[in-house]
Amino acid sequence: MTSFEQANLLDLDTYSNEDISAVLETAEAMLPILQRPIARVPTLRGKTVAMVFSEPSTRTRVSFELAAKSLGADVITIVNSGSSIEKGESITDTVKTVQSLGANMLVIRHQASGVPYLAAKTLDIPIINAGDGSHAHPSQSLLDMFTINSELGEIKGKRVVIVGDILHSRVARSNIWGLTKMGATVVLSGPSQLLPSHLQEITDFQDRVSTDSNLDRAIEGADVIMALRIQKERMTSMCMPDIREYAQLYSINKNRLGLANPNAILMHPGPINRGVEVSDEVAYGEQSKIQSQVINGVATRMSIIYLLSGNSREVPIGQS
Repeated sequence: MTSFEQANLLDLDTYSNEDISAVLETAEAMLPILQRPIARVPTLRGKTVAMVFSEPSTRTRVSFELAAKSLGADVITIVNSGSSIEKGESITDTVKTVQSLGANMLVIRHQASGVPYLAAKTLDIPIINAGDGSHAHPSQSLLDMFTINSELGEIKGKRVVIVGDILHSRVARSNIWGLTKMGATVVLSGPSQLLPSHLQEITDFQDRVSTDSNLDRAIEGADVIMALRIQKERMTSMCMPDIREYAQLYSINKNRLGLANPNAILMHPGPINRGVEVSDEVAYGEQSKIQSQVINGVATRMSIIYLLSGNSREVPIGQS
């Protein structure tokens, strides 16, 4: 059995190979639960998972809600609109109130980098970072790694090309940490103004990461192509590329996909701007695993919640 010794999920820089493997192996055990006619087990019956989302989200929020409910937990969801946050309450007071109401775990998304870390210092319950500013999105990286494992058999030795707005992408940052730790080689591609100027602070495995603004060259021999959304909400006008030119140079289309390995897979964290990051012809083609990422996201987040709840991996999932 793979060990798991983490109290929170803030980012993957503090997770060991064993911790990541534990999440991926447990996610594999969660998938059959989601395939049942009634996708519920009583494992976390009587527990409450609180979710504070101070930034717009559909996939991540719903995925965490389904994950917690599938494990039998009660769920409280707080969004900015209609909450005390909208009235000016500090995030510290909000999360303290949530814990006082009986939450056993907090899932938090915030537009400011570092807020989940503040919550972890403030509360004594497990904290899951569901995305903080441009900093990190660890659960997305874990579900991406689970998808790669499921589709290609392993992560080690795979060439992963991440293309798009790397500079502002919390998904890219967490994936760089996770993928390089698990033995993959990562190539970052996109307009030069959207690539990081240095990699020292992104990963300890700098020899496994490179940048190449020429996507056609970068994508040759790739096993995984991960397209990212242009994040207009985090950009200044100075680094905003022309969308038409961007689509011409960096959109993943049939011809570009053909430069990769024959069994290469296409991924995207969503939401997709069709015709910009990915062309219509490949978005839901045979090599696209974008829809698989959605169901894999629920299983992976079930795994995260289960493990952070302190459950022994020796206890069969689904038994109370």
